[in-house]
Amino acid sequence: MAIIEVVKYEGPPDVFAWRYPKQELGTWTQLIVHDTQEAILYKGGQALDSFPAGRHTLSTANIPILSNVINLPFGGKSPFTAEVWFVNKLRSLDVKWGTSSPIQLQDPKYNIIVSLRAFGQFGVQISDPRKFLGTMVGTLPTFDQGTLVKYYRGVLMSNITEIISSYIVRKKISVVEINAYIAEISKHIMEAIAPSFEEMGITLLNFYVDSINIPEHDPAAVRIKEALAKKAEMDIIGYTYHQERTFNTLEGAAKNPGSPAAVMGTGLGMGLGMVGPMYETVGHMFDHAKPQEKNDMQIKQKACTKCGMLNGEEARFCSGCGEPFQTQAEEAPASAILCNDCGQPLAPNAKFCLHCGDPYHACPKCGHDHPAGAAECPDCGAPLPMPCRACGELVDAEAKFCPHCGSSHALTCPGCDHEIKPGQKFCMECGHKLM
Repeated sequence: MAIIEVVKYEGPPDVFAWRYPKQELGTWTQLIVHDTQEAILYKGGQALDSFPAGRHTLSTANIPILSNVINLPFGGKSPFTAEVWFVNKLRSLDVKWGTSSPIQLQDPKYNIIVSLRAFGQFGVQISDPRKFLGTMVGTLPTFDQGTLVKYYRGVLMSNITEIISSYIVRKKISVVEINAYIAEISKHIMEAIAPSFEEMGITLLNFYVDSINIPEHDPAAVRIKEALAKKAEMDIIGYTYHQERTFNTLEGAAKNPGSPAAVMGTGLGMGLGMVGPMYETVGHMFDHAKPQEKNDMQIKQKACTKCGMLNGEEARFCSGCGEPFQTQAEEAPASAILCNDCGQPLAPNAKFCLHCGDPYHACPKCGHDHPAGAAECPDCGAPLPMPCRACGELVDAEAKFCPHCGSSHALTCPGCDHEIKPGQKFCMECGHKLM
C-alpha cells in the first residue's frame, strides 16, 4: 500500500466540497491548502481537525488527537487511513436557477390562464464547513453548484411560485407588467430562503430574478399581445372598438353603394353621433371606390385662360374658342389674373376659380383677385369695397352712404356723432380721443 506524500486540491471553482480519493496517509504526509480553501480530516465519520490555508504535516505533533484515535505513538512515524475533505470558501455569485416547468396562473387584469417561467441567479458562500459537510455532503465524493441547486430546488420553487403568485393576485398586476416588480420580488424570495441555507452552513449572499416571462408561443400570451397592440393603435388614432366595427361595416357598404347595407351603415353612423366624421369617412371610401380612370381624367384636364373651357392636358388648342395653349402659356404670366387661393389663371368674367372654386374678389382698380375681407388690394394698394353693415352689399370704400339700402357709412365720433375722417385721433367737435 503506497502512502500518499502530498494531498491537495486544484479543481474548478464551482466545486464547493471535494473528498480526496485515497485514504492511505502517513504521519509525514504533507497537506497543502490553498487560499479560500479549508481542509478537514475525517476518521470513522468523526472530524478530527480543520486546516486553514497553508502547508501542514499530518503528524501527531500537529494533530494530537491522532494518537488517541489511531493509537499512534506521540512523535512516531506511522501510516494510517483517514479522509481528507477540501471545502471551497470562495464566494460563488453565479449559481443559476430556473423553473423546471411553467407556473400556471390566472391574469387578474385580463382573466386569462397563462404560463409563467422565471430564471435568475444567486450567490452563496460556505460559512461553516463542518456543518456543511455534515448536513449536505454526506457520502458524496464531490458537491458542486449543480448539486446545490438540485438539493434546494424544492425550497426555491415553492417560495418563487408563492411569492410571484401573491404579487400578481394580491396586487392585481398583469403578467405583462410583472417584470417591473422584479427587484422587489427578488428581495422577498431571498428573505424567505436565506434561513434554509444558514441551517446547512451556507450564507446566501444575494438572489436575483433575471426575468419572468411567458412562453413565446403560449396562446394566451399571443392573445394578450395582439389585444394590447390593437388597443395602442386605437388610442393613437383616436377611436374605440365599437367605432372600428362601424368603420368596417361602412367600408363594406362603400364597396357596394347601392346595397341595403350602405343605407344601414350610413344610418348607423348617424345614430352614433358621428355625422360629420362619418360622412367624411364614407366620402373617402366612395372616392377610393371610383374607377381610377375618372381620377386620372380629372387630374389631366386644364382650363383655357380665354374662355374657361376645360381641355385635356395634351391639347394644343382650346376646344371652346380655338385659342392655342402655347400662346396662353407665354402670355399668362404678363396678363392673366391669378386666383389668390390656388394661383391658377382665372377665366375672363368668371365669378369663381375653375380650379379650386374660390370666389373671385376683383380689385376695382387693377382687377387682381384679393382675399375676402381685405381692406386694400395687395397688388396696387387701392382701397377695396367693404360690405355694408346694414344689407351686406359691397360699397365703395370712400362712399358715405350705401347705394343699395341708403344707410350711412360715414365715420362718426362715439361721443357726439360728429363726422370724422379715417386716421383722425381726436374729435374736432368734442375732443373725444378716438385712437
